[in-house]
Amino acid sequence: MARHNPNDPFNQGSGDRSQYSKYAGSQAMSDGFGQSMFAADAAVSERVTFIRNTYLHLCGAVLLFALLEGLVINYVAPAVGIEKIMSMFGGYNMLFLLGGFMAASYLATACANSNSSRAVQYAGLGIYVLAETVIFMPILLIASNFYPGAIEGAAVATVAIFGGLTLFTFVTRIDFSFMRQFLFICSMAALAMIVASIFMGMSLGVWFSGAMVLLMAGYILYQTSNIMNVYQTDQHVAASLALFASVATMFFYILRIIMANRE
Repeated sequence: MARHNPNDPFNQGSGDRSQYSKYAGSQAMSDGFGQSMFAADAAVSERVTFIRNTYLHLCGAVLLFALLEGLVINYVAPAVGIEKIMSMFGGYNMLFLLGGFMAASYLATACANSNSSRAVQYAGLGIYVLAETVIFMPILLIASNFYPGAIEGAAVATVAIFGGLTLFTFVTRIDFSFMRQFLFICSMAALAMIVASIFMGMSLGVWFSGAMVLLMAGYILYQTSNIMNVYQTDQHVAASLALFASVATMFFYILRIIMANRE
């Protein structure tokens, strides 16, 4: 369905809208079009419910991620052996893991954006959290064993930055959709650098981590803006997945910066 103009929801310009009086309420308008409203066009109560559901699901995804990683660190790693787990992520194995993560991300996003059923949407969010749990294993195992307090510090910094960016976007109501192409180009460049570093066996330094934190800050601004302008009021699962992806990646690179500074 085409994007509604909040100032002209019936696309009638300056014409007579009296014939559309039956759609005076946003829920009635939604029923008239046969699908959910965009959050920007919905009534205040519907918009607030959508935003609340989005951030509740984001919190749920974060808690599930923390629970799974806690199980890995406290139970799986001691049972299997840290060295054995770390060997799975060494060398060219990272290329296969990176490819698997990208495939899982694509599948998860497709499921979360699906209109088939709510169960499929939740499955997409769960797949993505599980994929993040796997890709985070090596850095969290290293941090928990050799950098005490680094994980907690990275988590606090991530929450503070995310909260500030979210508040800024909602207060100013700036539409950051213009950043889409820039963010995509930067993401492709970053991915190319990551793949090249694996092939050449080199480590990307703290400056790359700092650049990635800035890139994720841009994504958070963009996706928070999308919550109001792009998503419909029943797409809170998809919206929470997009935010979780950026928050998790920001946490990853903030943790890298903290670990590098400790060295």
